[in-house]
Amino acid sequence: MHALIHEKLSEAIIGAAMKVLNTLKPGLDEKLYENALVIELTRCGHRVEQQKSFPVHYEGQLIGTLVPDLIVDDLVIVDPKVTSAFNDTHVAQMTGYLVITNLQLALLLNFKFSRLTWKRIVRTEQPDPK
Repeated sequence: MHALIHEKLSEAIIGAAMKVLNTLKPGLDEKLYENALVIELTRCGHRVEQQKSFPVHYEGQLIGTLVPDLIVDDLVIVDPKVTSAFNDTHVAQMTGYLVITNLQLALLLNFKFSRLTWKRIVRTEQPDPK
């Protein structure tokens, strides 16, 4: 059995999300959970970049920017959601984000219900060396 990528950091992020949900309760807008998560993760000593821009190129030309919700400790993309269930579109979006950011792990966090649900999306190919 293989070790999980960024296991301790994932646990810290999920724990912080549980605390946020238990405090705020379900039913709010995604942005409110995102902002609270930034506060909680920062309070726990993590570096959180909110709405960091990444250039997107096609055939060597800049075509726009990608703006993930959160990047934690330069290692994990975190995308808070308020949805009935994660779907293939959510997973595909995070897979694309991982390629463009050159990161290996994204966490989808669902704040819709009283129990937090999450999904880990792992980039299987190795990131490009920087």
